[in-house]
Amino acid sequence: MKQENEDLKARLLILERRALKYAALASENNELRRLMNSSELLDDRVIVSEVVSVSPDPYSHEIIINKGRSDGLEVGQAILDAYGLMGQVIQTSQVTSRVLLVSDSSHAVPVEVVRNGLRAVLLGTGDSGALDLVHVPDTADIREGDLLVSSGLGGRFPRGYPVAEVSLINKEPGEPFVSIRARPKAQLNQSRLALVVFPPKGELRSQPAIGDEAQPESSDSVTEQEGEG
Repeated sequence: MKQENEDLKARLLILERRALKYAALASENNELRRLMNSSELLDDRVIVSEVVSVSPDPYSHEIIINKGRSDGLEVGQAILDAYGLMGQVIQTSQVTSRVLLVSDSSHAVPVEVVRNGLRAVLLGTGDSGALDLVHVPDTADIREGDLLVSSGLGGRFPRGYPVAEVSLINKEPGEPFVSIRARPKAQLNQSRLALVVFPPKGELRSQPAIGDEAQPESSDSVTEQEGEG
């Protein structure tokens, strides 16, 4: 009886491990389904990549994806998940690429309000759940809940990708600009799969990525081993 009990416990443990694995696979399949549904809405060519590493530095919001120069990736390409803009490629190796997230304090995205076309710049704050909309006059027509999409100005990001939603507006008397906070639409700390966007042929940005002007456009410093970490 004792031996049979031990055998049953072992089998139960194995079955529980399998159940956990199946749950993880089901979650990944659901994420992939959402990702592919969102890709059908894009006019640009895309490929699916996987997040294989996250920067351990709390002040640096970067990830490593498992696509690189061998897949045609170049510095400046936009990265999205199923919900919105995650960031842009800032460095490539043969098989992996480094991505700077929109929440990084050195990152900026030109955006516009979907409701009325108001243009502004969205800055990372170092907080994955908050972005700052800057240089908005106190007379501007902007409301909490407004959707912000990439404006396409500057040539780094294609126009029309969801970036954030206005969450807080603070108007100080006498100040020419209002203080505006927004929540990123992308699940920056959760998404394991991401879309790499390829703009129309001949239109890929060649200028350095925001916040990465000192780095070369492609470097083997992003190694396959780093990606596995």
